[in-house]
Amino acid sequence: MYDTARRVALVKQRVRENTRRRQRRGIYGLSAMCMLLFAVLMQAAGTVVAPGQPEAWGAFGAMLLREDAGGYVLVAVVSFAAAVIITALCFQLRKRENQKKDGTDKPTRHEKEEKSQ
Repeated sequence: MYDTARRVALVKQRVRENTRRRQRRGIYGLSAMCMLLFAVLMQAAGTVVAPGQPEAWGAFGAMLLREDAGGYVLVAVVSFAAAVIITALCFQLRKRENQKKDGTDKPTRHEKEEKSQ
């Protein structure tokens, strides 16, 4: 039989392992989602962008000035919007996890800094 201190240490160790496993699963899920989004955007770029000159000679910024570069701009805007949404979701998930861990609705460090200013 274990004494109380040993049992508490084992429980804490198991909680750390479960938390690490849950975080790892979250990272794998987000990585898979990013790869899927990348594949979808690559397919979209192939269908949206018109065939033409594959590279710009001279200045690379001049490529966006061409008349058929709208597809590139569309893919860039969609990529940026997806990144913003994924980032916002990650912040919300982290905030929710912190509230669950604390057991209360304490404001996060960032919210405390905003209130103090």
